[in-house]
Amino acid sequence: MGVSRRDFLKLTGATAVAGAVGGAGEAQAVERENRLNGATKTTSVCPYCAVGCGMLVYQKGGKVIQIEGDPEHPINLGSLCPKGASVMQTVNSDKRVTKPRYRAPGSSEWKDVEWSWAIDEIAKRVKKARDASFVEKNDKGQTVNRTNALASVGSAALDNEECYLYQKWLRSLGLVAIEHQARI
Repeated sequence: MGVSRRDFLKLTGATAVAGAVGGAGEAQAVERENRLNGATKTTSVCPYCAVGCGMLVYQKGGKVIQIEGDPEHPINLGSLCPKGASVMQTVNSDKRVTKPRYRAPGSSEWKDVEWSWAIDEIAKRVKKARDASFVEKNDKGQTVNRTNALASVGSAALDNEECYLYQKWLRSLGLVAIEHQARI
């Protein structure tokens, strides 16, 4: 079988292109492997919707350096939607709020506060609202033990066990307005 000059050039050009593309992919894989070398890998769940896609979070020196879909996760098998794929930008953003903030009544300024103060303040306000609105018996004299002053919207990032405990806690407070993000 004879190879013409034109066929030889086509074959040579195709081989060069394939080698360049293959070499670039290989170089990127080596670069990725070197960057993740020594990083701590943690499994996580995407925070955005109720699907619950699995993610692998790579951390080095206290900083997240890579987030990608978990290929072993049964829901997404390593793929992520555009929002899930962009979560790395949120994690490392310099505009991300990392401390609780408080704005006093009548004030126009927000100030950073400590977590312990914020949690205590939330607890006080929940108790005050619950105590002020708690209904032990309805108009028919039936025991209802409820409050309509508080409501909850649950998170899709919670697993079944966490949802169960959260639901138990809300019911123990007497909440009846309990909703979930996935239903909204």
